[in-house]
Amino acid sequence: MKLNHVATSLITPVLILSTVGISFVETTSVLAGNNIFSNKEAIAQVKEITRSGSFVTTEQDHPTAGKATIIKEGEKHYLEFDKDFTTADGPDVQVILYRGNEVPVNLSEEDYMSLAPLQEFSGTQRYEIPDDVNLDDYQAVGIWCREFNVTFGYASL
Repeated sequence: MKLNHVATSLITPVLILSTVGISFVETTSVLAGNNIFSNKEAIAQVKEITRSGSFVTTEQDHPTAGKATIIKEGEKHYLEFDKDFTTADGPDVQVILYRGNEVPVNLSEEDYMSLAPLQEFSGTQRYEIPDDVNLDDYQAVGIWCREFNVTFGYASL
């Protein structure tokens, strides 16, 4: 049976010699297709960080902080916010990809694309980036209030 799309964990005992004595430590390996990877290698194969940046506040009444990261898993790209992400509350707040490195307070329609409505005003979040989006066209992610055309903050990527 071929295991091209199946990952299997293997427990490998490792003998550690020290001046105190002998002990066994278990390490996990992952079997993917015909390859065996260590934990660290397996994670690198599954989740690749492509770009990241820290949020800065654009509009002082709407402080924004935390980190944004674009990752690749297989053939899909995702935008993730870390546990320290926080922004001000507001109506119709969107996560956008912006064509420049710095996102201004007010946006012009041709300079951004709306990725999704903001899920939460703080904490870890994840957004799938559509396959047809060319990430080379965008250098920043913004937190933007559509109703008032106000950018709360952004992270250069």
